[in-house]
Amino acid sequence: MRVSLCAVGRLRQGPERDLLDDYLHRFARTGRPLGLGPAQVIEVEDRKGGGMAAEGALLARAIPEGAALCVLDERGETPDSPGFARWLAAWRDRGQDAAFVIGGADGVDPALRARAERVLSFGPMVWPHLLVRVMLAEQLYRAATILAGSPYHRT
Repeated sequence: MRVSLCAVGRLRQGPERDLLDDYLHRFARTGRPLGLGPAQVIEVEDRKGGGMAAEGALLARAIPEGAALCVLDERGETPDSPGFARWLAAWRDRGQDAAFVIGGADGVDPALRARAERVLSFGPMVWPHLLVRVMLAEQLYRAATILAGSPYHRT
């Protein structure tokens, strides 16, 4: 099962990039024996200033064909980490890849959000888009450790 993180904007070198790369590496290493991963980051940029609709069109083209779509949105579900791990396991068990979409400053285009199988929220607070990528990558790694029975996630 391949995992795609499709996001508006470019993540430059720095501590956020280092954390993202570290968690994605951990996810690949831990998830591989479980049939999870690797994960790739697909970044899109609306250079013409078309707003949310243009970003939505770019994101829609970035989503791999047939992938289960999960949009990150503050109005989405707030599963606990074991629940999130069950989402991943269910997609894997159905033979699907997964695509997680992170919108721009104004969020995800409603038409794209309507296509999502799941809408995920990291809570009602607003998080910087650069940190959301890192938080998602950490939860992917945590999900893999939960499914592997590792003590990383303690309940």
